[in-house]
Amino acid sequence: MDIKQIQDLIRFVAKSGVNEVAIEQNDFKITIKTNQAQTIVNATVPAQQPVAYAPAEQVAQIAGPAASAAPAVEDTSKYITIKSPMIGTFYRSASPDKPMMVNVGDEITTGSVLCIIEAMKLFNEIESEVSGRVVKVLVDNASPVEYDQPLFLVEPI
Repeated sequence: MDIKQIQDLIRFVAKSGVNEVAIEQNDFKITIKTNQAQTIVNATVPAQQPVAYAPAEQVAQIAGPAASAAPAVEDTSKYITIKSPMIGTFYRSASPDKPMMVNVGDEITTGSVLCIIEAMKLFNEIESEVSGRVVKVLVDNASPVEYDQPLFLVEPI
């Protein structure tokens, strides 16, 4: 089976709505699995035969618009990103029974406490270095964060 036949097979599988196709010939085996978001191709050939791979863009074209459609990317260039100054665990409130320190839409000023990052059993209050309105919280509560990881998007005022 050559690359042209494989491309035709991928195209056929993508259009037909079949979830999986497996073909086995003498020393060649190919399995094509489709999902609504992606198409997976596995091919096994003997060691002495070269394997031809289709470029990613070609596979995306063959698989159809579902595989090539990317989610819309938000323009965040007008926002200021507040990043983690340390490694630790991110908390949005001082304790589980207390309210969140900041929520989306809240206006903050320089020095406002935004969150707490626990590092080595020390709870560090993270203060804002900018004034503005919180547009997005980028980290889930009680999740680990890395140094310089974005935590909040703030629209300056």
